[in-house]
Amino acid sequence: MRVVIVTESFPPDVNGVAHCALQTARHLVDRGHHPLVVAPATASGPGHGVDALAPCPVVRVPSLPLPGYAQVRVALPSRRVAAAIVEHRADVVHLASPFVLGVRGMAAAARLGIPAVAVYQTDLAGYARTYVHAGEAAAWRRIRSVHAAADLTLAPSSASLHDLEAHGVPRVKLWPRGVDTVRFRPDLRDEALRRQLAPNGEMIVGYVGRLAPEKHIELLTGVCRLDGVKVVVVGDGPSRPNLEQALPGAVFLGRRMGDELARIFASFDVFAHTGPFETFCQTVQEAMASGVPVVAPAAGGPLDLVAHGRTGFLVPPRDPAAVRDAVWSLAADPAMRASFGAAARAMVEGRTWAAVGDQLIGHYAAVLTGRKTAVAA
Repeated sequence: MRVVIVTESFPPDVNGVAHCALQTARHLVDRGHHPLVVAPATASGPGHGVDALAPCPVVRVPSLPLPGYAQVRVALPSRRVAAAIVEHRADVVHLASPFVLGVRGMAAAARLGIPAVAVYQTDLAGYARTYVHAGEAAAWRRIRSVHAAADLTLAPSSASLHDLEAHGVPRVKLWPRGVDTVRFRPDLRDEALRRQLAPNGEMIVGYVGRLAPEKHIELLTGVCRLDGVKVVVVGDGPSRPNLEQALPGAVFLGRRMGDELARIFASFDVFAHTGPFETFCQTVQEAMASGVPVVAPAAGGPLDLVAHGRTGFLVPPRDPAAVRDAVWSLAADPAMRASFGAAARAMVEGRTWAAVGDQLIGHYAAVLTGRKTAVAA
């Protein structure tokens, strides 16, 4: 099968869309298929040398930084998208979180009569509420327009599937995300690192992800004030300067990746996620794979991932007292932490990228069969 993956983000970017697109490309290659990635150019050039390490060819499209958030690149109009689809002789076009570049990919697929599978991954309506305090309805109109043109839309969680259907998006199915249970595992817990991060033996509460307004990391302020608790923040973004002021005593490690990130995850005692707009929340799965109990909002993707009272606690969104109290409950009960962590690891052991990648290939095959049946009729 020849697949063109049109993605709004790809490594060296560090985010859920980029990671999922990379894992999808890897799995397709592993299964003997032939993917091609189309992505925005990086700030340092077409691929900044990283594309040589990609599992398949990558076509870069000219891009500009998003105003106010330079780490995010937005693709410019380009004929390269359609040309790449034609030259690759695509059987299927995979649209990863389509918004700008993905819209052009959708249009090209429609003109060429090639089936398109759209992967919903970013809560644009939530971002509109956060950044412009309006525009939620307009964001949903955009989402509905883009995804209605696809042969199939894949939602990463039950909550996002419900939202898409409630806003009139047709032909939606569930497709979750995998987690690397070999890289992220409990036995990487590093006592030397723990002494470095919490020299007085504090319980370590970790956050991993973008430092941006929609993540509401300031909700950890109360956690920072708990006796015997040390907050460790991993990631970077425009909110970092304000958060360094808002979170007294917290340790900011900046962006970490790969095996180093896995070691940090395993060295946490509790993982706290605060953002209420997650369509999935990959970092929750990585914490669970690392054997770490999770505190997360009872909204979006975490609803599918966290078994309340068994692998962690789900708390009311945007409630700093609830986050603080959940963390304190875990701080006060080491046996509960150990039990939750073991249950978390057990829950994700079957959620490998190979397993969900095979599900994706099944969705491609069903779309192709549907197209052939429609033509025959």
